[in-house]
Amino acid sequence: MKASAKGVANQVMWNRLISIVEEQAQALVRTAFSTSVREAGDLSAGVYDTQGRMLAQAVTGTPGHVNAMADAVAHFIRRIGRENIRDGDVYITNDPWEGTGHLHDITMVTPAFHDGALVGFFACTAHVVDIGGRGFGADAASVYEEGIHIPIMKFADRGMVDDTLVRLLRSNVREPDQLIGDIYALAACNDIGHRRLTGMLQEFGLADLNGIAEFIFDNSRRATLDRIAALPRTTATGEMTVDGFDTPITLRATVTVHADRIVTDFTGTSGVDAKGINCPLVYAKAYACYALKVAIAPEIPNNHASLAPFEVTAPEGTIVNALHPAPVALRHIVGHFVPDVVFDAFDRIVPGVVPAEGAGCLCNFQMSLRPRTDAPLPIAARRSEVLTFNSGGSGARPDLDGLNATAFPSGVMTMPVEATEHAGPVIIWRKELRPDSGGAGRTRGGLGQFMEVGAMEGYEFDLSAMLDRGDHPARGRRGGGAGGATTIAQDDGTPMTVKGRQFVPHGRRVMMAFPGGGGYGDPNARDPALVRRDLARGYITADTAMRDYGLSAEDVARVEAAVRAGDDI
Repeated sequence: MKASAKGVANQVMWNRLISIVEEQAQALVRTAFSTSVREAGDLSAGVYDTQGRMLAQAVTGTPGHVNAMADAVAHFIRRIGRENIRDGDVYITNDPWEGTGHLHDITMVTPAFHDGALVGFFACTAHVVDIGGRGFGADAASVYEEGIHIPIMKFADRGMVDDTLVRLLRSNVREPDQLIGDIYALAACNDIGHRRLTGMLQEFGLADLNGIAEFIFDNSRRATLDRIAALPRTTATGEMTVDGFDTPITLRATVTVHADRIVTDFTGTSGVDAKGINCPLVYAKAYACYALKVAIAPEIPNNHASLAPFEVTAPEGTIVNALHPAPVALRHIVGHFVPDVVFDAFDRIVPGVVPAEGAGCLCNFQMSLRPRTDAPLPIAARRSEVLTFNSGGSGARPDLDGLNATAFPSGVMTMPVEATEHAGPVIIWRKELRPDSGGAGRTRGGLGQFMEVGAMEGYEFDLSAMLDRGDHPARGRRGGGAGGATTIAQDDGTPMTVKGRQFVPHGRRVMMAFPGGGGYGDPNARDPALVRRDLARGYITADTAMRDYGLSAEDVARVEAAVRAGDDI
């Protein structure tokens, strides 16, 4: 009875920790300056024990941030030195190899003290709109061009902010108010977590987190190992090709299931690229672990112990293990494709579990706006940096259609038009789902979307495209069709590339079609009622309904007549 009561109490405290870090994350969303945090949720938050092992993570956030940040706190402890950790300290970095993969992510760590003793750490990460250098994009040839590097250091020493650091950062970025505002928001959200943790320790009469940490790790490790033990002991290799910058990239993953762990090895993957799409291992590891975890143990909470059985290796100098000083600004493009290549291997081990390929990487672009240079300057014109997150379609699942315009695997939200237009002199003329972009199948791939963007009167801009799937659309699985490919051009037909900084003159618009997810299974096996529903909703056209799914011309005519009449299908 006593053991059972203790277990219940531990479970209550575990749930409390999860609620604390979720409040921590929501505090960041409410106080951040950058739209990437406020509107898209491109962030993470977590609580760690005194050894830097993650105890709990917030639900709000991305796998790339959370799982990469799981390794980061140990770097902070090592760099700062335990003897220099003090109550009131706040630590900061954007180091790609000791943080979360590129300079545009600020990670902050705050030691948590209770009754004068160190009991753990809170950490959080947010993507900032600008960090200096060339600006957010793939054009750099080294990390030195991509922005200012903040080594692991103290942002605040026993409560006193380093004003010299603040002045240095402000003088090196295009949006200083946004950056410094985000840094203070990160510090504040850690402080919220610290205060809530102190209240929890007082409520339960605890001196530290050692007991609850042992409970969390033991249960998570055991549950994860049970799932791994149920898998076949075998090895399989998956492979895929994506656009890259100038030349295609091959990603290859060999997944080996052992009795007590799963090893993913990226031997055979393409080498480091000359441009900024390279991925540090910490970020590739984050998404490889995520892919396997959602495939075999999605309901087990994410923490140090539940991640530990997933081992990831990659030869140095491959695009998933890029070393300093490789350019890494768009490391998310390669990182977001990692789950699909891991799924390709896992599908050969346990068929019928993982989805078809999806759009993969986010369909992001950043607009650097300035007064037009071919005419007199408009009154009160100003420069502005506007970053917007958008999504293609996710891959069809074995028993469900893919999700339309939904970011998988990142999980970030698509930014609302109103928020984007509020951030600068931008006009979004069109944003709607893209018919026929979801791959045909027994279950259909999720749809991509159309976007048409431009600048207000008096402005021109550079558009940094961060897209993929132009030449290599998402593949279907087990007989499913491919999703629609990415296209991008100016409204006068001027072609544009899926990556890189490109000039758009005054009065011109950029027309983009984002990719759809691949289909799953034989399209002829799709329920005709679902085909008629898709046609009525505009997800597919009449030609696709007849060509890919075998719907008769008479059925198509009946659906179209019902839509015109407003009748149910």
